[in-house]
Amino acid sequence: MRRLPIPDDVTGFEIDADVRQDLKSLPKTLADDVARNLVMVARLLDTEPEEAYNYSRVALRLASRVASVREAAGFASYMTQRYSEALTEFRAAKRMTGRVDLWPVMADCERGLGRPERALAMAGEPEVKQLDKAGQVEMRLVAAGARADLEQFDAAVVTLQSPELASSAIHPWTARLRYAYADALIAAGRADEAREWFVKAVEADSDGSTNASERLAEIDGVEFTDALDEDAEDEAQESEEPVRKPIAKDEIGDDRMIFEDEEDVEEFYDDDDLEIDEEYDEDSSEEQKPKQA
Repeated sequence: MRRLPIPDDVTGFEIDADVRQDLKSLPKTLADDVARNLVMVARLLDTEPEEAYNYSRVALRLASRVASVREAAGFASYMTQRYSEALTEFRAAKRMTGRVDLWPVMADCERGLGRPERALAMAGEPEVKQLDKAGQVEMRLVAAGARADLEQFDAAVVTLQSPELASSAIHPWTARLRYAYADALIAAGRADEAREWFVKAVEADSDGSTNASERLAEIDGVEFTDALDEDAEDEAQESEEPVRKPIAKDEIGDDRMIFEDEEDVEEFYDDDDLEIDEEYDEDSSEEQKPKQA
């Protein structure tokens, strides 16, 4: 079995207590090895999902009968859009634990597989009533997405209308819910209403989980230029004409200073100690020799 590199600072104590408890069914050496791979999955899932997926497959080969491993493998597959694999792993984890908290992401896998009707069917299953508030909101988001997949845009708007949407309280899912509602309104041809909800999404999005501010700017016709865009900067420099500025040269020789105009020169030096070369080109690489006063 190919082993993937794991940094020395990775320890099993970085994983949740319930996962450590889950791993106690394994021999200690094996449990430690699995735990270290699971830590790497957690570390890389958001930033390098393909690498996270590779670590999850190692953990899966080592301990396929551990529910936490199947769940981690499911999320790694989901994040890399391997929806069939993800669904298999989530179903296995649900079967092992009896928990229903994975139900919304399982439904979203059905959407990813091009089966929005199945996702909508899952939204009406008894498992949804067993979800906590956050899970029910996630299920509503998935159902609205499935409606949009079927081009039932008005139905998607209605699906997202809920007490959670109307509430002024801010929860971890509030920004995403408001954003999804604004997006559904756009798709339904109700852009004026959508702007109001993008504003509300921005207000709730303290951690930047959505691009609501960009969507709002798009509606308002505001364009942003990336000041760090090196290509744009290079093009701008190529299009600029060389700027000629006066250079002050003193009797010492090669020491020189560039000024914006002659008044600045006169303020810095005494006129008797220098002369102005108006033809100095600051972009030129040709050597300029000082003139004697």
